[in-house]
Amino acid sequence: MKKTTLFLLLIACLLFTSCATRKVAQGTTVPPLTEADIRRHDYYFLEATRQREMENHADALALYEHCLSLNPQSAAVMYELAQYYAFLQMPARSRALLEKAVELQPDNFWYRQTLGAYYRSIKETDKAIALYEDMSHQFPARGELLMMLMDLYAQQQDYPNLIKTLDRLEVKEGKSEQISMEKYRIYLQMSDWESALREIETLSKEYPNDLRYRVMVGDSYLDNERPDEALAIFQTVLAEDPENAQAQLSMVSYYERTGQDSLFYLQQEKVLMNRKLSSSVKVEVMRRIILQNEQKGQDSVRVLQLFDRLLAQPQEDAGMATLCYSYMQHRKMGDAQMIPVLEKILEVEPDHIAARYNLLMVAVRKNDYAEAVRICEPAIQYNPEELSFYYYLGVSYFQVERNDDALAVLQKGVTQVTPQSDKKLVSDFYTFIGDLHHTANRMTECYEAYDSALVYNPDNIGVLNNYAYFLSLDRVNLDKAEEMSFRTVKAEPKNDTYLDTYAWILFEKGRYTEARIYIDEAMKNGGEKSATIVEHCGDIYYMLGLADEALAFWKQAAAMEHDSKTLEKKIRLKKFVKD
Repeated sequence: MKKTTLFLLLIACLLFTSCATRKVAQGTTVPPLTEADIRRHDYYFLEATRQREMENHADALALYEHCLSLNPQSAAVMYELAQYYAFLQMPARSRALLEKAVELQPDNFWYRQTLGAYYRSIKETDKAIALYEDMSHQFPARGELLMMLMDLYAQQQDYPNLIKTLDRLEVKEGKSEQISMEKYRIYLQMSDWESALREIETLSKEYPNDLRYRVMVGDSYLDNERPDEALAIFQTVLAEDPENAQAQLSMVSYYERTGQDSLFYLQQEKVLMNRKLSSSVKVEVMRRIILQNEQKGQDSVRVLQLFDRLLAQPQEDAGMATLCYSYMQHRKMGDAQMIPVLEKILEVEPDHIAARYNLLMVAVRKNDYAEAVRICEPAIQYNPEELSFYYYLGVSYFQVERNDDALAVLQKGVTQVTPQSDKKLVSDFYTFIGDLHHTANRMTECYEAYDSALVYNPDNIGVLNNYAYFLSLDRVNLDKAEEMSFRTVKAEPKNDTYLDTYAWILFEKGRYTEARIYIDEAMKNGGEKSATIVEHCGDIYYMLGLADEALAFWKQAAAMEHDSKTLEKKIRLKKFVKD
């Protein structure tokens, strides 16, 4: 049954049964149930429960309401009805029934538990606390009630009651590390240093072989301005375990607090070189060193030397190398210094997109496309969803004259396109695919790729120009070519290439006077440097009857580097010759 239909049925049932429910006036004594009433109530209750389990909820609701009319003091019926009214988004009715069920059967754990959960859900924390406190005494074996109270007191930041609840839990379950540590943490939040120290000292005595607690005792002494006692503990721990990372870190704080700068710096370095210390902690220590260095206006020498030593060690992850790269960027260091750090990041985390992309950009800036290929080839294995790596790999293959590989990787890249992909980038993919097909003289495939490019970016000016020009060279779909080319001229009216394309399409359509307007504009805007544009200028002038001017343009084009197959013949015959 659909949820909407069920909801409507329940509402209908509610309206029907509410009219049939027996009312008891306030202050009126409810007459005792007869045996027949009890039998009828029990029968309908069982039937209601059966209908509920069969998911016939409208029938179940009606039957439960009928039960309530037979016995207005039935806590079990009220509890079941409360669930239905909660579903029907009638919280006031649901709450009233649930509270009444608890009032009628205060010893029922589940009724009270459900009411407590309801109070928590509507943020009536005080009511929830009062209920759970009462339940915790009523049901002492249910340890989860104390856990719920702890959570509620923590939400209210009621630390004294939170401590009391932990004490009760400790009495119930016995002393444990977890409870003692939680009490220690709370005492610190309360700024109750003496109680926190007492708690951690107790733990230290109970677990004498666990050096963590001894170091924490020392930290508490240090926080309470008792540095000599703190130092004595740290030294004792380090005598037993010279590589104890926690004690070494505490010694850093000790030297800083006591103003022993030279020892402070030495201890920082000692901590950083500790192979037992986690990468994340080392990164935080290094961040602190960088911050101190910046605040004091010091140069980068010490920081970079530390990074060199750290990165020479085996790395758990790329955290330290990433921090080093960020620092170098902040200091505006050159590619030569940053490349080894980027390589280190990829050595540790070969799927690190940002590091690989930054390394790629260095290669692109240097026009080192062989290096770009080396960087991008693993990228599409480690980051197959990242379109930019396919694109740059395609560009790099093309630059090193591996056109077939370029086409293959670009076609593989477009299989990774999703609705969330950057549409302009996808359009660039298809543009490049079209260009590669054109290079191989596969014009049908070229035009199909250009069509796809324009689907993703209808304003792709480069595609519009090339598409239009190639159509004009093939002398097909010239109306379509003209429409596309005009859009490029409108977008960039000073672009000599776009002006030439539009002029040439008009030429192919026999509109020579209009063609001259646009070819002249192309020549004024840099076209005189292009042999193709100058030759086109000559062709247009010739068709307008200006043969001498046309010949001069053809000779001008011939003096430039060109690939025209008919230019020399035009000059020799002094007339226009088609391809």
